[in-house]
Amino acid sequence: MNGANHSVVSEFVFLGLSNSWEIQLVLFVISSMFYVASMMGNSLIILTVTSDPHIHSPVYFLLANLSFIDLGVSSVTIPKMIYDHFRKRKVISFGGCIAQIFFIHIIGGVEMVLLIAMAFDRYVAICKPLHYLTIMSPRMCIFFSVSAWMIGLIHSVIQLAFVVNLPFCGPSVLDSFYCDLPQLMKLACTDTYRLELMVTANSGFISVGSFFILIISYVVIIVTVQKQSSAGLSKALSTLSAHITVVVLFFSPLIFSYTWPSSSIRLDKFLAIFDGVLTPFLNPVIYTFRNQEMKVAMWRVCRQLVRYMKIS
Repeated sequence: MNGANHSVVSEFVFLGLSNSWEIQLVLFVISSMFYVASMMGNSLIILTVTSDPHIHSPVYFLLANLSFIDLGVSSVTIPKMIYDHFRKRKVISFGGCIAQIFFIHIIGGVEMVLLIAMAFDRYVAICKPLHYLTIMSPRMCIFFSVSAWMIGLIHSVIQLAFVVNLPFCGPSVLDSFYCDLPQLMKLACTDTYRLELMVTANSGFISVGSFFILIISYVVIIVTVQKQSSAGLSKALSTLSAHITVVVLFFSPLIFSYTWPSSSIRLDKFLAIFDGVLTPFLNPVIYTFRNQEMKVAMWRVCRQLVRYMKIS
């Protein structure tokens, strides 16, 4: 392969989730329902936060950013997976495959930073309530948002740098329904063992590191509240429960995929579906289920939308 560092593979073939037509039909119905629900739920959160002045606060600004990212999580891989259920030959172009990898990793990087920002927001709100609006100023919120996108972009570009110049001369079959680095690198016409280790170390380190930062921050909040007032502990746990649930849902598939890259293909597919279909659907449910202020605001927006539709 000396001097032949150019790909001759123009497209990749997905094996998909199943060869059974009955199973594919069931998966089509379920994934379509969850996709539509997650798009509607996250869009409603964004619309509510931007249009309702009653909830123009830092925590809801970060929540709207997270919902925007969840729209991206759902849209990068799931629409094509739904469309491919009706195709016998499930293909994606080389450029499309690279684009999927780019957006998967930039969105993943942004979401990690946003979850850390939301943990910091909860720390300030619970442990330093008198200084909350001073610390979580509009400038700080914009700083978190811009930093999240910058870190996500840098992470994604670094990941792509590992594979963009790899030679692909066949085979071109991916036992998956989307493109990601571990599966793609196995198809390269060269030894990628070291590159696979670097990719795994990069994503694994970021995932595990971010997860431990979040867990430590939640422990610090709980310990601080317990020292101040035992009565406030139950309120703090109630406030943090939604955040901890979302963190576990988001990081569990990532950590498992990148720290145990030799796991079974079926498990990888299940984790990918969980991360791409269920998590974006569950996030708005979890964040609004016990948040009375958000539910009231969403109900106000829904009534305004219904009134507007009747007028028009």
